[in-house]
Amino acid sequence: MRKTAILAASLLLLPLTACLTPSRDFHGYIPDEVQPYDIKPGEDTRSSVSAQLGSPSTEGLFDTNTWFYISDVQERFAFYKPKVADRSITAIRFGEDDKVDEVLRYTAKDGQVISYAARETATRGRELGLWEQIFGTVGSVRLPNSDEATPDNPTGRQR
Repeated sequence: MRKTAILAASLLLLPLTACLTPSRDFHGYIPDEVQPYDIKPGEDTRSSVSAQLGSPSTEGLFDTNTWFYISDVQERFAFYKPKVADRSITAIRFGEDDKVDEVLRYTAKDGQVISYAARETATRGRELGLWEQIFGTVGSVRLPNSDEATPDNPTGRQR
């Protein structure tokens, strides 16, 4: 009897262990053989970086001489919001001769929280209230004797 109760309790609690184990999601650049920080300044060129690492995650917005390789690992416990477990950003800056000038490495600790203005841009027109949306078309129903063109009366003339 006691062994049966323990077995039943174990089977009931087994699905709950899945909630205690975090699921990991990998986003962005995942290196194959060569790591982005293995690139040597002064030796590698734009074409050798492209051949070794592939295309970058993104390029600089105003300066296309900087390539970024971004990878992100997030952990999620059950139904909670995912949290960043690891973030790696490698910036490779090229000089005028297409050789690598410098390789910069950033982690999640280097990031900064940016506050932005949550204002909305006003648009033309007006917003309808609930009652206007419900009863707004009550007076605009056309009578069948109107001079409106319909599929069965393309000219709109009264018959």
